[in-house]
Amino acid sequence: MDALTLTSLHSPSCFFHPLPSPKSYFPRFRFHPISIPSKSHLSRQNLKKPEVSTSDSPSIAIPVVDPFTSGETSGEKFDWYSHWYPLAPVCDLDKRAPRAIRVLGLDLVVWWDRMEGQWRVFDDRCPHRLAPLSEGRIDRWGRLQCVYHGWCFDGSGSCELIPQAPEDGPQVHTSGKACAASYPCCVQNKIVWFWPRTEPLYKNILMKCKPPSIPELDDPSYASSMGIRDMSYGYEVLIENLLDPAHVRYSHHKIMTKLLSSTDREGGVPIVITVEESDINGFLAKQEFGYGKFVAPCLVHMFPGSGSNIGSASSSDSKAGQRKFHIIVYCIPVSPGKSRLIWSFPRNFSVWIDQIVPRWMFHVGQNLILDSDMHLLHVEERIIAEIGPSNWEKACFVPTKSDVMVTAFRRWFKKYSSCQVDWANKSLGYLPPTPPREQLLDRYWTHVVQCRSCSLALKVLRVVEASLPILSLILIGVMAASKPSVMSAAIRTAVVSMAVLLFAASRWLSHFIYKTFYFHDYNHAFI
Repeated sequence: MDALTLTSLHSPSCFFHPLPSPKSYFPRFRFHPISIPSKSHLSRQNLKKPEVSTSDSPSIAIPVVDPFTSGETSGEKFDWYSHWYPLAPVCDLDKRAPRAIRVLGLDLVVWWDRMEGQWRVFDDRCPHRLAPLSEGRIDRWGRLQCVYHGWCFDGSGSCELIPQAPEDGPQVHTSGKACAASYPCCVQNKIVWFWPRTEPLYKNILMKCKPPSIPELDDPSYASSMGIRDMSYGYEVLIENLLDPAHVRYSHHKIMTKLLSSTDREGGVPIVITVEESDINGFLAKQEFGYGKFVAPCLVHMFPGSGSNIGSASSSDSKAGQRKFHIIVYCIPVSPGKSRLIWSFPRNFSVWIDQIVPRWMFHVGQNLILDSDMHLLHVEERIIAEIGPSNWEKACFVPTKSDVMVTAFRRWFKKYSSCQVDWANKSLGYLPPTPPREQLLDRYWTHVVQCRSCSLALKVLRVVEASLPILSLILIGVMAASKPSVMSAAIRTAVVSMAVLLFAASRWLSHFIYKTFYFHDYNHAFI
């Protein structure tokens, strides 16, 4: 498999090779929302919960007769706080230190509870003076310690120690006001998930409702490495972009492989997409190469039909000769104008590649794809904000079937959520200003610091970069110190050449590190 194909297989914007897709591969698209007791008697200091209840009965599928007709708002509203949200792949979390993560406008801290052997998710603020707990540490007893005044909390959020309180005085650490707010959380498909409510009513919510499960992510016969990246545009633009296969050949020109049959040099072709079922929980769409589904609020999943083959299968590469490739992307609302995606592309062929190629090398191509349309989507979001999200279908001309999933999502967003995410912090109402291009396309803070494999690769490459000039100077010094009678002219020439090559390699490596881990611009006019 060549490098370009390998990049394509690990790209969130790649939408399969042509595949037959019988509908039998995917069972009837029905959701079964759980029954949540009324929450009117519950409150939280910094989070106003929407007054919405769900039903015990299966949701009724709403046929999409005309996907280009604007959907009206519905009396049934999507409850953003009655769903599981992914936080980060387990492989990118460090059990030795707490990690700050923002979702839905909530500032969270994820940390490893060594005593119970599980991940915990708290509000990222100490109840004492509201200092961020993510700046703290895990103490020697496995408790989360706030480093501002040393308050310590166990896995349930109970305060175990207030150093400033005298031992013979009132046991103030047992007060409910001393507790850290703890969210239900779990690990599924190698990802840490959390439920965005802290009331005791939801302590055992996992017994009633589980995060959406993708069996392929846990199947050992599939290669399914993951990645995470913060994006400089909002949740709805992220999902819209992922549901749009037509942009791939243009926004990611010369990054993705081309289709053999095309109408222009970039490889664009008519794409027929049909939305088959839709309701408050998402929709299912059929494409000529498989299926695509959106499971609200976070999951975008593209998968082939039963009996599909990618190329020629062999028994060593897959089970029963079936070669399958999935695109799985979790789209996480962070704050207005900010989103996060966790991606994985499970495949049951050429699994050996992931065993010998470092994970960070896959992320090089994946980040380039994400960067190549970052700026235009950032600008597009601000244009949509100016015209008003509810006017999207009036302002946009979407006459082809390739836009059907995009339109279906915009209709869902308008009908069930009035074209807005229900942010926990109600003051988050405006898009942030557009930053300089270097900050807009920043890779270090949006990916590298969150990815353990890229962070490690950066440290190693920095050491190599610093070592090459030193080796070059050592070679020059050895040659200068040696007598002409000891070192022949040929050897001197070889030493000088090696010193020059080492210095040139250090300059090239410096450029490679900057473009790979910090900033890589993408000018469409010259690609």
